[in-house]
Amino acid sequence: MMPIAAPLILAFCFGAVIGSFLNVVSLRFNTGVGVGGRSKCMSCGKQLSWTELVPIASFLAQRGRCRKCKTRLSWQYPLVEFLAGAVFVLIFYKFPPDTYAHAATTAIYIVSSCLLLVIAAYDMKHKIIPDKFVYAFDALALVGVFVGGASVIHGPHMWTLAAGPVLALPFALIWLASKGAWMGLGDAKLTLGIGWLLGMNGGANAVIWAFWIGAAISIAWMLAAYKRFKGGIEVPFGPYLILGLYIVLFFGWQVIDLRVLAAVFGVNY
Repeated sequence: MMPIAAPLILAFCFGAVIGSFLNVVSLRFNTGVGVGGRSKCMSCGKQLSWTELVPIASFLAQRGRCRKCKTRLSWQYPLVEFLAGAVFVLIFYKFPPDTYAHAATTAIYIVSSCLLLVIAAYDMKHKIIPDKFVYAFDALALVGVFVGGASVIHGPHMWTLAAGPVLALPFALIWLASKGAWMGLGDAKLTLGIGWLLGMNGGANAVIWAFWIGAAISIAWMLAAYKRFKGGIEVPFGPYLILGLYIVLFFGWQVIDLRVLAAVFGVNY
């Protein structure tokens, strides 16, 4: 038990520390403030000591408030730190770097997850997916097709290469037809990388999960707040796409199996 548990505990701690940095990146991006320099309270400007920067623990110890001005801190801080830790654990457990080829896959998933967490946090807050991070994710996912990433796990290079554009095209068409009113172009860019990372079958299932979960949460929210709901609320879809990606990547839950459909129609998948 211990030989397995100890590395996973270390993976969680390492992920939580990285998550703390990802919070800084997402909160300071496009604000004119660099990621360097000492962290400080965004309300009173107090510089934070190391005891106030311990991932998750400091937030809980301070009861979610600044020690000096008592301003309530955003739940984004511990949430992103916890999610980063959990994702790192799942990656190291599911894709252990026990060979050089596997180490390349692990590294791709780790760096991709860092980018995806920043995208999710920024999209939740600003309702937009920043190009800088989604392009980096797309490029990394494409590299993974050739260096032991998703293509090794999910099928031939041809289908994996096609998966990105094929899955992104409907999102791009929705954006074009609605002139951005129904869906942002950033969702198409994000789906491009998801297709390359998961392959055709995995990417399609991730998209379906995203729509199902997004619809369920949106309906539940509208029913809970129906007296205050006036319509026209902009819902960020990027986090749901990322959640769908992880459901497929870590748990392999499938809604459809395109390989079965391909076999029915005589397509060599």
